[in-house]
Amino acid sequence: MQNGEKQFIHGIFLSELEDWLVRAGEKKFRAKQIWQWLYHHEAQDWDEMKNIPKSLREQLADAFVFRALEKVEVQESNTGTRKILSRLIDGELIEEVLIPAPDRRTVCVSSQVGCMFGCAFCASGQLGVKRNLKAGEIVGEALAAQREYGDRITNLVFMGIGEPFDNYDEVMRAVRILNDPDGFCLGARRITISTCGVVPGIQRLEEEGLQVELSVSLHAPSNHVRDALMPVNVSWSLDELMETCRQYTKNTKRIITFEYTMIRDVNDTDEHCRELIGLLSTFPCRVNLIPLSEIEEYEGKTSRRETVESFIRQLERAGINTTVRWSKGVDVNAACGQLRSKSLGKSLRDS
Repeated sequence: MQNGEKQFIHGIFLSELEDWLVRAGEKKFRAKQIWQWLYHHEAQDWDEMKNIPKSLREQLADAFVFRALEKVEVQESNTGTRKILSRLIDGELIEEVLIPAPDRRTVCVSSQVGCMFGCAFCASGQLGVKRNLKAGEIVGEALAAQREYGDRITNLVFMGIGEPFDNYDEVMRAVRILNDPDGFCLGARRITISTCGVVPGIQRLEEEGLQVELSVSLHAPSNHVRDALMPVNVSWSLDELMETCRQYTKNTKRIITFEYTMIRDVNDTDEHCRELIGLLSTFPCRVNLIPLSEIEEYEGKTSRRETVESFIRQLERAGINTTVRWSKGVDVNAACGQLRSKSLGKSLRDS
């Protein structure tokens, strides 16, 4: 980071703020007052905190960074989905997506600037990874989403740019801040972490004791197909991934959702469906089918609707709970796998 030794105020725990106040010779109770300004009143700067003495506000400004990101542009899809392009304090750019529905306000946040895993059909990883986001930057995305919605978000998913388990510690710090009942107060079950299959991350999450939702990007029913689509499969094969998922489900009693991007004639034949059923029928799980959101960098085409519907019928006949995510926001490159295909490419190429 280019902000010296300063931390982001939205990236520290309440207990850490209390400790800082005591070291600064201030009263511990001020921490909850500051917390109220940060997460209940959503203050935009230190000067809004009128019940905090000016001298303390000045100390806080010297010690912490208040604004982690700056809104650059908002694009709105004809479906109501909105994509926010934000600039970080070192000039890097990230994107997040707001997905409204009648009963919920979801935000899809990024966890890295770029991604190192390079899935063939995903624009976010085509140019590699620049750096990890700090927890304060991730929490800043959630706050930016609330400002854009004009209301509290109801759900948050780590499905934006980056692999969350490649930035495990900062992601989990952000999750705990977002889940803090004295702070952002977003229920753990309303937070979903999505991984492309980083086995050590799934194993670590199993030990966290948090009731967050886990989503695993599967996208293939065999090592042969997955090797071609997802380089992560070289590090952790499908067999190892599935055994880890079985153990996670057994030990946490929580159901994993497997994401399956459907690509015409690549992973969507009847044979692929039979292989997928064989893979997933040994333990309780859900499947979320995602017709491919096409990108310039990948020649694959989205599956035909009748193929998707056939998959649904076969999976449900096998007793596997199945849904379809018909991508929204394609017209503004905000759909699954499309983030950073254009606006962030220049940031990485110029580095």
